[in-house]
Amino acid sequence: MPATPGRALRPTTKVMPGQARVYNRSLVLQSLYSDGPQSRADLARVTSLTPVTIGALVSELIAEGLAVELGTRAGARVGKPATLVGFDPSAAHIVSLDLSRDTSFRGAVVDLVGTVLSTSEIPRRGRTGEAAAQAVTDLARDLMDQAERPVLGIGVGSPGVVNPDGVVLNAPNLGWSGMPLAEVLRDGLGRPVHVANDANAAALAEHSFGGATGRGVLVLTVGMGVGAGILLDGALVRGDRFAAGEIGHLIVEEPGLPCACGRSGCLERLLAVPQLRARLAELPGPEQQEVLAGAGTSLGIALAPVISTLDLGEVVLTGPPDLLGGALLDAASTAVRRRVLPVVGQALDIRLSTLHENSILLGSAVLVLSGELGVS
Repeated sequence: MPATPGRALRPTTKVMPGQARVYNRSLVLQSLYSDGPQSRADLARVTSLTPVTIGALVSELIAEGLAVELGTRAGARVGKPATLVGFDPSAAHIVSLDLSRDTSFRGAVVDLVGTVLSTSEIPRRGRTGEAAAQAVTDLARDLMDQAERPVLGIGVGSPGVVNPDGVVLNAPNLGWSGMPLAEVLRDGLGRPVHVANDANAAALAEHSFGGATGRGVLVLTVGMGVGAGILLDGALVRGDRFAAGEIGHLIVEEPGLPCACGRSGCLERLLAVPQLRARLAELPGPEQQEVLAGAGTSLGIALAPVISTLDLGEVVLTGPPDLLGGALLDAASTAVRRRVLPVVGQALDIRLSTLHENSILLGSAVLVLSGELGVS
C-alpha cells in the first residue's frame, strides 16, 4: 500500500471485506515491524483480527520469509507456551538512490530495517536529461549486483516535482521535465520502482528512522537544490500539483541572482550547497559566519509563515552539517521565533537531522517498504 496524499503511513485498524486481506496483512507486518516479536495471540489482540485470520496471515508471511518463529517467550506462565513470531529484516534488500547531491548520484543497498549494507556513487559531471537518467540506471544496476538477497524494489529520492506515478514533472537542475523515471528504471531493471521528491523521502526517513513524530514536521533538504517535505498527523503532504514544500523557489531577494527555474532571487540561490560554498570560498572566518547567518535568516523568513500556518512542532535540516549547523541554524531559529506566535515558537524544535548523509537514502527505502509491504 503506497503512501498516498492524506493517508497515514502506518495502518492502525482492520478494514471490511474487499481490501481486507491486503490491508490486514500490512497491519500484521506493521505490528511486527514496529513493536518487535509477538505471539499470535498478541497480534490478534493488538490488531483486533480473529485468531483464525492471524494464523493464516502469519503462515503466509513465514512462507514468504518475511517472518520467522523465534521460540517461546521467556518466563511464560502455566499452560502451553506461546511461540513468538518476528519480522526478518534480512528477507530481502532494497536499492535506494539519492539524486539530490550537486556532485554525484549516490545509492545504497539497504536491509528491511534501514541498515545500510553498501554504498556506491556516480559523478554527475553536469549530466542532465537522458544522460542523467542513464547514469541513474547504471548506478541502480550496480547496486542490484551488490545485493545478496532478492531485491524487493528500488526507491528514488529525486529533486523537483514528482507525481505519484514516479514521473519527475519538473527538476530544473537535472534538466528533467516530464521524465518518467519510475518507468525508465522499471523497464531497464525489472524490479518495482518508487520515486518521490527528495525532501518528501527525507521526511519519510525522519518518521521511520529519525525519531520525528509525524504529527507536524517539516524536513528541509539542502543539496543541489532546496526543498521541504511535510508530515501532518502521520500523512505526507503532497499538494494539489504535487509541489508541496517547494520552498527553494520562493523569491526572497529582489533583485536577486538568476535561478535555474528561470526567475531570480530564489531562496535556492542563497542556500543550495554549490552556491553557498562558492560564496564562502576564500572568505575569512568572520565573513563566512556572516554569510551563513544571512542565509539562515533568509531561510527563517521563508519558513516562518509555513510553520505558523500549519502549527508545526519540528523542523529538521538535512544536508552538509558544516554549512547548516552553527551560525546558519542559529540565525534561522532566531528569525522564525521572531515571526511566529510565542506559543508556536516556544514549543518548536529546530535541529539538524541525526541521519546525516543517509537521510534521503533511508527515505527512499521507506518508499519501497510502504509501497511493497505496507509498512514504515
